[in-house]
Amino acid sequence: MTRTAANDLGGFLRSRRERLTPAAAGIGSGTTRRRVPGLRREELAELAGVSVGYYTRLEQGVSGSASAAVVDALAAALRLDPAEHEHLRLLAAPRRPTRPRARRGELRPSVRDLLAALPATPAIVIDHRADVLAWNRLGHALLASHVDFHGPDARTRPNIARMLFLDPHHRALYRDWPAKAQVTVAALHHAVARHPADPLLAQVVGRLAVDSPEFARMWARRPVRTCSYYVRELDHPVVGRVTLANETVTLPDDDHRIGLFYARPGTPDADALTLLAHGENAR
Repeated sequence: MTRTAANDLGGFLRSRRERLTPAAAGIGSGTTRRRVPGLRREELAELAGVSVGYYTRLEQGVSGSASAAVVDALAAALRLDPAEHEHLRLLAAPRRPTRPRARRGELRPSVRDLLAALPATPAIVIDHRADVLAWNRLGHALLASHVDFHGPDARTRPNIARMLFLDPHHRALYRDWPAKAQVTVAALHHAVARHPADPLLAQVVGRLAVDSPEFARMWARRPVRTCSYYVRELDHPVVGRVTLANETVTLPDDDHRIGLFYARPGTPDADALTLLAHGENAR
């Protein structure tokens, strides 16, 4: 495991330990005054059945991995939900040295054909770095009409995470911006856990942390979510307020995600998408 990956494991453990109060963990707070509301390292180690020294090495990034039994014990002691448990398992897994991923994601022609075959459904494809690989015309019109549809080359292609935090036009689209932002940060955390040696991914996260204090604060909280379905409330500059279902489909062979937006037929939201599509067709 790389030093960065070990630090990610330690940081995640520390964030969840500091979040868990003694009362929630089922232990007494004792008579000593606490400087922080969360559990002490020795308290968590006792709950998980591991030595304080071993747990401290995990949290400090000295020990690079943990067995499945230790991961399960820590997850139970920390009261992790299933998504957080799986994230801890991923962070704690022993990793063989791998060549850093430095190539920009390329989209299969068949995926481009799929997007073109969905003219009435807004669709976008992003990679694990949140770089936009492609969108159909309606997806572009819905999410980023102020950005060139054909897009720049791979070195400067749009990045959804950067747009969400740093592009005021894209940010204003989401009426539920805090929820959308948290999901985006969680997805990047998951990507870092899966690709700890990817320098381009590290660059995306590092630049965002410098350029956006909001991102830096959210990143430090280490949110974890794995849901692939959301309801998005949008304020669109052309069709106004619209509520759409947002389904995300992962392409496992490429580590790419297709985001699809749709509304129930016969609803005002479906009419808004039809109006937007007519506007695109008239261009």
